[in-house]
Amino acid sequence: MAESRTNSELTRKVMSDSDFDRLSEFISAHCGIKMPRGKKVMLEARLGKRLRSVGAASFHDYCDYLFNAEDGEKELVHMIEAVTTHKTDFFREPVHFDFLVETILPEYINSSNAGRGNLFRVWSAGCSSGEEPYTLAMVLSEFASQSRSFSFSILATDISTQILDKARRGIYEEDRIVTVPMSLKKRYIMRSKDPAKGVIRMAPELRSIIRFEKLNLMDEKYDLKELPLDVIFCRNVIIYFDRLTQERLINRFCRYLKPNGYLILGHSESMHGLDVPLNRVSSTIYRKTS
Repeated sequence: MAESRTNSELTRKVMSDSDFDRLSEFISAHCGIKMPRGKKVMLEARLGKRLRSVGAASFHDYCDYLFNAEDGEKELVHMIEAVTTHKTDFFREPVHFDFLVETILPEYINSSNAGRGNLFRVWSAGCSSGEEPYTLAMVLSEFASQSRSFSFSILATDISTQILDKARRGIYEEDRIVTVPMSLKKRYIMRSKDPAKGVIRMAPELRSIIRFEKLNLMDEKYDLKELPLDVIFCRNVIIYFDRLTQERLINRFCRYLKPNGYLILGHSESMHGLDVPLNRVSSTIYRKTS
């Protein structure tokens, strides 16, 4: 009897093709993330804990729960957290920050936009746990210390409420900052009074610079206060979308970019073949046509 119950429990945790189709279509529509059939085992594994949390006996029951108007809205937050990927690092793909400092910022300073109370506005779209916007805050703060006429704002958004809470706290394991230059560590990073904890925290003045907000990139319109934008960092995000979704998203980004503003993608992403108003400046760096 015990063996029979165990087999039954194992069976209930296997996702049927029809349940996978229901979930993958919903995830694609709501989050833009493509879910080919080859990711069925991965989705099974990631959502297994959610079945136990909501008391669903099977993936079929979980789908019914998720798509229930009353219960689904609360569960949606947890489901998104389970299926999204949050891999990121401080100073990840450093060539982009070099280009920002060596090309984009000097152009801005030499333009009519600098000074006069204007802000250099940057958006970190899909900011995950905050390493990218904090890197931007350090880089831009350093530049501002050398140029009195320069001021800036940083918007950082993600679809995950839980990961945004982590980003706002700005607390990381110490080994996460190995890629941060020592001069910046001394200036912008606080170490715990108890070294045994092995954690650090971003300095208050750095945390206050960034506005973290929840935002779904699949929304037709974005409620952005920081407009128009000079630069959008959206790195290693669109790789999870199909080509049609990528094209729609990039065109949406361009509505919020200044003429000649920059869009910076991840190293494995390309806009080849997409109908978008951008010119390629170098690998993964694009500029909006004026």
